[in-house]
Amino acid sequence: MTKTISAPMQGRLFDRLDSPMTGKVRGERSVMDFPLFALSKKPQMEEIRYEFGDVKIQIKPSSMGIATMWDKEILIYVSSVIANRMQDLGESGREVKFNTHDFFRVTGVNRPSKRDYERFSDALARLQGTQIQTNIETGNRGTRGYFSWFSEAHSETRRLPDGTVQLESVRVMICDWLARAITYDNRMYNYHSDYFKLGSIERRIYELAHCYSDSGDYEVPLEYLASKIGSQAGTAKFRQQLKKVESEDRLPEYEIAIHDVVSNDKVEDARGRKIRKQQTMVVLRRRQQKRASKERLAAA
Repeated sequence: MTKTISAPMQGRLFDRLDSPMTGKVRGERSVMDFPLFALSKKPQMEEIRYEFGDVKIQIKPSSMGIATMWDKEILIYVSSVIANRMQDLGESGREVKFNTHDFFRVTGVNRPSKRDYERFSDALARLQGTQIQTNIETGNRGTRGYFSWFSEAHSETRRLPDGTVQLESVRVMICDWLARAITYDNRMYNYHSDYFKLGSIERRIYELAHCYSDSGDYEVPLEYLASKIGSQAGTAKFRQQLKKVESEDRLPEYEIAIHDVVSNDKVEDARGRKIRKQQTMVVLRRRQQKRASKERLAAA
């Protein structure tokens, strides 16, 4: 639960802020790769389980639900501050103190409203309350039992002339699992600023493309992509969602292409006839690769 610190302690807690953040927005590879956040803004109150080969993930909600892809913005911001602090100052550590105005600046909210601050407070609470269990190792070490994204989260508020309370400075302490990943694994990827303009499925596609398609096209079956994204929609619905992403073409740096392939394997249809199995494949690629391909064809 997010805690409000009493006035006598506020000066000591927030006398040195890590914000404004001047470096790049960056995220840790494992946090980008796996579906660790709910896709919907509607509270996800049921626990989620995933298995990807040897990787196992279990996520339990707090009383406010599982942390969402929009809540993840805070985690990305905090991870960026820690990574940039290590790079520029040689300082490590799990604790970050930042100004909410700087967070909104980085995530593209020019004039945060009262509702924006309320959402921020709710996100902070979900990040601290969501419980994750996984066998993914960070820093060559595993974690048994459950952890939360933030082991501590405290906020400083200011009462405005109209009587409303505005959230200002925040102090958080990230979990050991994430701290080890940032400090020792050296797998921090830059985020494009337009990431924060995307919907939840687009964000997951962008993250997976960032993880897998920088060295060439990444082609996967639609069903596997759905599991990596964390989609709980049916196959037909998910395909529609991907077709919309493909047609709108809003992903920064990357694009997707959907096509059907017919395998040599035969299956029986409803009438018992042998037919070749059709499978939907999804390709994630860097945009420049498509342009370079077109240029080569034109030159030929």
